[in-house]
Amino acid sequence: MAGVLLVTAAMVTVASFAQTVPVPKPAPKGREGGGSGGPAVTGATQTPPNPVIPDPRRNVPSSIFQTFDANQKAQAAKVSAYLSSLSTLVGNFVQVGPDGSKTQGDFYIQKPGKVRFEYNAPSPIDIVADGSSLVVRDRKLATQDVYPLSQTPLRFLLSDRIDLMKDTNVVNVSADDVFVSVTIEEKQALVGTSRLLLMFGAKDGQLKQWTVTDPQGYDTTIAVYNLDSSKKLDPGMFKIDFTNYGPAPG
Repeated sequence: MAGVLLVTAAMVTVASFAQTVPVPKPAPKGREGGGSGGPAVTGATQTPPNPVIPDPRRNVPSSIFQTFDANQKAQAAKVSAYLSSLSTLVGNFVQVGPDGSKTQGDFYIQKPGKVRFEYNAPSPIDIVADGSSLVVRDRKLATQDVYPLSQTPLRFLLSDRIDLMKDTNVVNVSADDVFVSVTIEEKQALVGTSRLLLMFGAKDGQLKQWTVTDPQGYDTTIAVYNLDSSKKLDPGMFKIDFTNYGPAPG
């Protein structure tokens, strides 16, 4: 089965999304730098972007709020304001798994706490969060794994309002002509350290992609495009179906 999302991207070992979804386990292939920029201006229909794949050898030093300069704090504040301003967000995504495989699909966000990722065929996977739980569903097998939403990095994107510097453990803020990037680190006593790298357009301030790094160091990257924050969504699409989909075997 092709590698599937996250946020966010295989995002949990019950704590990191990059392991909740059945992503491939072999060591990542050697990867080049990826695309040179994010999606174009929101509004017109866009072609799928080429996700920017982070260097797997990168080393992000741990940091504390007091070490960030005024510009980094200002960038983080802008990102926080943007995320807090969203109530709904709809679009398409391209996911790159740890082995370099690509999958595509559509996503729907209704804050707080609700999201739906639908993968294009031949992938049978849907990911649904109803505000408290997140499920990774296999339509072909009619099974699903259930996780607490509070234990996945996806919750940062789904929070009603968020101040990244106060509400998360931000370890790096950087900006260039293309992206503003914020890295959040989570340490779990039993499973280790995972990271969430959020990237926003330097010009339009909009979400472009995120990368989840699981405790084993595997990256799953999701680039988003054709974003629309004005659509009204059917609450039923975020309902978790426990009747037709049972727990995964094992």
